[in-house]
Amino acid sequence: MRSIWRTLDRGPLRDIALVCLAVGVIGVSYGAVSVTGGFPWWFPVLMGALVLAAGSEFLFVGIIAAGGSPIAALLAGLLVNARHLPFGLAVPDVLGRGWQRLLGTHLMNDETVLFAIAQDGLPRKRAVYWACGLGILGAWPAGAALGALLGSVVEDTGTLGLDAMFPAVIVALILPALKERALRRTALTGCALALATVAFLPAGLPVLLALAALPLYVLFSARQEGAAAAEGGADGPASADGPAGADGPAGADGADEPSGLSGAAEPSEQPERSDRPEQSDRPERSEPSESSEGAVR
Repeated sequence: MRSIWRTLDRGPLRDIALVCLAVGVIGVSYGAVSVTGGFPWWFPVLMGALVLAAGSEFLFVGIIAAGGSPIAALLAGLLVNARHLPFGLAVPDVLGRGWQRLLGTHLMNDETVLFAIAQDGLPRKRAVYWACGLGILGAWPAGAALGALLGSVVEDTGTLGLDAMFPAVIVALILPALKERALRRTALTGCALALATVAFLPAGLPVLLALAALPLYVLFSARQEGAAAAEGGADGPASADGPAGADGPAGADGADEPSGLSGAAEPSEQPERSDRPEQSDRPERSEPSESSEGAVR
């Protein structure tokens, strides 16, 4: 801990504190939703400490509370946490060794990995990873405990709007990514699949079925790249035609180039013309004069 305080300055520590505060507020919503969904007060606290994955915990609680099967809830949570596989490949050096590596793996989440990647140098990466991870490990279960207490006191936590907090955060996170056309079409296709099957499938399965639209992202991306390449190709000949059109007049000018060359050759012809009169003048002036002088003599 001393090395963390010595390595990091106020900027990263302030950002980590703000993230932990936001995680704690979302934990309040998680605890309240869990208690009102029929879970005991200790369940969100224990899940928050052992799982430490907000998205999968919310999804698990939501599916069970809606009457879904535990297997569907478990599979949904595993699919959501599948993103930890590339996370582990991105920050293998900051986890430590031995038991520290096990604890570091448990602390791995979106925030810790993002903070670690943004730092320069292994000491700073390691320090910010552990600072953010330990902060979230304390803030998330604490927020869940406060939310569970609030949910047990308030009969209808829906009046507080806490259940809408996490979906609002999720929507705010995914909106920038939906600017991409291929990803937006894929997401809309998944939503259509989920809405079309929600009437006759058990709770939680329509969400899993929406993942079937993921292969379409490759198709939409390929089409988008092909369209961009076609537009670029259309712009290429147009730009080539532009110079060609410009070359047309230039070609006309190029046709004038021989005249220009002939014009350049004109100076060479001018000396010939000037030489011819000189040669013609010389016989007229010299030879007749000599003959005339010889005749006179």
